[in-house]
Amino acid sequence: MKLATLRAGGRDGTLVVVDRALRTCAPVPHIAPTLQRALDDWSTVEPLLRAAANELERGKLPDTRPFDPHQCAAPLPRAYQWVDGSAYVNHVELVRKARGAELPESFWTDPLVYQGGSDDLLGPTDDAPFVSEEHGIDLEAEVAVITDDVPLGTTAAEAASHVKLLVLVNDWSLRNLIPSELAKGFGFYQSKPATAFSPVAVTPDELGEHWRDGKVHLPLLSHVNGELLGRPDAGTDMTFSFFDLIAHVTKTRRLGAGTILGSGTVSNYDRSRGSSCLAERRMLETLEHGAPRTGFLGFGDRVRIEMLDPRGESIFGAIDQRVVRAT
Repeated sequence: MKLATLRAGGRDGTLVVVDRALRTCAPVPHIAPTLQRALDDWSTVEPLLRAAANELERGKLPDTRPFDPHQCAAPLPRAYQWVDGSAYVNHVELVRKARGAELPESFWTDPLVYQGGSDDLLGPTDDAPFVSEEHGIDLEAEVAVITDDVPLGTTAAEAASHVKLLVLVNDWSLRNLIPSELAKGFGFYQSKPATAFSPVAVTPDELGEHWRDGKVHLPLLSHVNGELLGRPDAGTDMTFSFFDLIAHVTKTRRLGAGTILGSGTVSNYDRSRGSSCLAERRMLETLEHGAPRTGFLGFGDRVRIEMLDPRGESIFGAIDQRVVRAT
């Protein structure tokens, strides 16, 4: 099942079911007006949404209309919680090298997470506004899960039942602000502007055999100005699965329905598959040439992030954004 949120209908938008080919959609206000309302009562609402999605596939759902990603907000335009992990430790190792920081051994056994801003989430084709190019504007292509209510102390073995939807993420970063901010010892804030999400959220079964062991085993494609930046496999080299991340973040607190939990920047040891952020490419260039050759993003640049199935069909739709000066 595929779901999206159209901008119409207030700050939290209007929930629609979307066909598998991403060609048509239909509102379902009689089932749930918003995605958050659906997640609040998922066990009751999910079978009704599936029935509507099946009717849409058969062309029998009322108020069916063309699906246009430009009309989409983020699947959750504002969320109760956005937590981002860093499950690809080889990526962390490279990025820390770039700022001269060592990688503690504990990073291989104890996941990293930070709590991001969830009150302002960007839609898939929204312009991405930034104050200054001097801040070091960078994309970070990721996968994320959306949960129902997750109890305190949930184990990795119990976590699978709480993953209700998956989305793609661009966790925008301001690289030149990160070192001084982290040096304060209190985490990210200014260096993490509004995050963008794919137009469509999908249930795990939509991924078939490619969703297993709490990982998505498909390439994640990132393009900058039409040029391929990378296509690393999201399941390969993922040190901590989504189940591990859920167990980590529920060690001392519960998760509310609608929590978004990100994987961190997707990265492979096979460097021929490219990168999912510019910081990683710059570090690899430094290791090879003694200095980076790729700049960070500037105003007018475009970023596209997408995941295709083995037939070449888009699963989540694309995040396709332009970098602009904030006004």
